[in-house]
Amino acid sequence: MEASAPLLTTRASATPRPYPAGLTPLVSPLRPHCLARDRLRFWVPAAKRSRIDSMGTPIPISDEDLDRILAVISHSHAVGTRETYGSGLLVYHVFCDTRGVAEDQRCPAPSVLLLAFISACAGLYAGATLDNYFYAVRAWHLIHGAPWLINVAESALALTGAACLAPPSSKRPKRVPFTVDLIANIHSVLDMSLPLHAAVFACLTTTFFTIARTGEFTVPSLTAFRASPSSYVTVGDIHYDEDRNGFKVVIFALPQTKVSPIGEDVYWAAQSGIVDPQAALRHHLALNQPPPSAAVFSWRHSSGLRPLTKSAFLACLQTAGDQLGSGMLKGHGIRIGGTLEYLLRGVPFDNVKAMGRWSSNAFLLYLRKHAVVLAPYLQDTPVLEPFMRYALPPTR
Repeated sequence: MEASAPLLTTRASATPRPYPAGLTPLVSPLRPHCLARDRLRFWVPAAKRSRIDSMGTPIPISDEDLDRILAVISHSHAVGTRETYGSGLLVYHVFCDTRGVAEDQRCPAPSVLLLAFISACAGLYAGATLDNYFYAVRAWHLIHGAPWLINVAESALALTGAACLAPPSSKRPKRVPFTVDLIANIHSVLDMSLPLHAAVFACLTTTFFTIARTGEFTVPSLTAFRASPSSYVTVGDIHYDEDRNGFKVVIFALPQTKVSPIGEDVYWAAQSGIVDPQAALRHHLALNQPPPSAAVFSWRHSSGLRPLTKSAFLACLQTAGDQLGSGMLKGHGIRIGGTLEYLLRGVPFDNVKAMGRWSSNAFLLYLRKHAVVLAPYLQDTPVLEPFMRYALPPTR
């Protein structure tokens, strides 16, 4: 058999930050200080993956084989998920430290230990956060080949109860959806002769009309793109196409996303008015002139070309929102707004779901939480009846 392809087998070279206050684990050779996204892999249980078959016979595989298994499975989670799970794994081990839980009891963990962990965190974290922490411990078990012995029904009840006990401070304020009018107003207070503003507005319109996640067209930090350029969409990933009727679309090939490590395509068509993403993209490309290999919304800074970071993008939008008196503008509001815009135009439910790349009916929350989507059907003379047939999910 040919030699296996190389995989990353060492920790990232970036220096990890100090642990958060109150969340410093006891020193252990099993848990080296590393980046949060590396903890699932490099924090190891006391018992290693077994090389013994069900009959008790050793299997002739090497330490290198075991390390490669670990490396391959570790790549099953997106970087953002690994970071979230790394935070949960830290909380779990600090909990175990405070209770004096032995290393061999932490993995495989008995069901009562996970119930105690959830209960101890109840009232401190939001329900969704605790869900992530629970599944972080599960992922850690699976990655290292340990059996997951948790009582599913009991843990589900505990997580539900913990969500009910979540502190009010953990609940996010309702995210206002972006609208076409809001985007037009934001344009009116931006200076489109400024490289950053041109990049931000192009990113905003593209994210809105592709129903994309904010992090899919921005980068998490100035060094992230340089460290892994193949992970982010570039100017060279933009393609143009049209159908047999001459309807043109612009396609962005995202190399990887939160839910798809192999990437996905997102797309928009030209729109009328000042919110046209095509005009915004052309202006950005002409002003900032990023090369094909650059992050798609890179902009000209005094120190050189910079990829557009998520923080810079949102800060610029919030500054514009403050000038307009629009309140807090959150990134997820762009995705919500794009979804609602297409639904209100009468685009069939399944088509919008496909555009937004939802694999589950979590998408129904966009209908349940925004009465404006259902407003046409609540009138004494309902309108858009064909849309109602196609857009709304079937009743049970």
